[in-house]
Amino acid sequence: MTDRRSFLKKAGLVTAAAAGSSTLAAPAVKAQSKIKWRLQTYAGPALAAHVIKPSIDAFNKAANGEMEIELFYADQLVPTGELFRAMQRGTIDAVQSDDDSIAAPVDVSVFGGYFPFASRYSLDVPTLFNHYGLKEIWEEAYAEVEGVKWLSAGSWDPCNFATVDPIRSLEDLKGKRVFTFPTAGRFLQRFGVVPVTLPWEDIEVAIQTGELDGIAWSGITEDYTVGWADVTNYYLTNNISGAWAGSYFVNEERWNELPEHLKTLYMLCIDSSHYYRQHWYWWGEAHFRTTGGKLELTTIPEEEWVTVENEALKFWDEIAAEGPRNAKVVQILKDYRETMRKAGPPYRYG
Repeated sequence: MTDRRSFLKKAGLVTAAAAGSSTLAAPAVKAQSKIKWRLQTYAGPALAAHVIKPSIDAFNKAANGEMEIELFYADQLVPTGELFRAMQRGTIDAVQSDDDSIAAPVDVSVFGGYFPFASRYSLDVPTLFNHYGLKEIWEEAYAEVEGVKWLSAGSWDPCNFATVDPIRSLEDLKGKRVFTFPTAGRFLQRFGVVPVTLPWEDIEVAIQTGELDGIAWSGITEDYTVGWADVTNYYLTNNISGAWAGSYFVNEERWNELPEHLKTLYMLCIDSSHYYRQHWYWWGEAHFRTTGGKLELTTIPEEEWVTVENEALKFWDEIAAEGPRNAKVVQILKDYRETMRKAGPPYRYG
């Protein structure tokens, strides 16, 4: 009532004494309330400062008071593995993560995160989505799921091992308890790796207590940024994927409620986030290998590592056999791989 009285006073409505005037009062206009979203990312605060926060800060500024997105970090509101269902229920409005980690109930979720050897470089991911048809396949898959809309995919860093003890051969992988992504872990089990799932914020302590032997969750940029380089000793330069494929998702009802200009603004900010990561990770992977000073680099010889690459192609065929849409994605990956091989340097060497 206090706010309403204040509004009436400022509006300059006539007093009771002037109520008989022939002048008609203007119709009341209800003020537009600010739209508020809650978005949870897969990343903890130190990492989120690079992979999403700048774009959300920019969105909130550019929205000019019409909308505000509150950013939450890994497991802050709900565990990462429950993010999809929470978004579907409307507990949270939007998510930045990969399909695999949030247990998205679509067949293509297996390709989110680190699908073994699907990419060699970070530019492969946006190329595959925007020029080889993955975008349309993802839109089709998520159209079959009620309540959630997939918006956009982009690339992050490669998947390398950071470990307490050195890895210099495939034999050294056997028995290693490693924090990694679901599908990556499923693949790495073929080489004796023991995948471990823990809350993101517990990883550093788990390495210090010996619960984990290492991490296959990122490249070296994140190892230094989030503190994992302080509790591990070695970094394996061989990777099982050149880039993490992550996406932006939103509660479909919340998305449909947005006016078109705010949808456009949000998509532009997603693109700015994709672009920032392209150069930040490209810089970081070289910078920390050469000047980091905390992790000793090790390498499995190429003639031995090719065994892992060949096993990945068998894994692809197994995933393709799970359904026609997965088969379509795998065929695109194979076609892309061959195109890059034929194109030669700088697309592929050897």
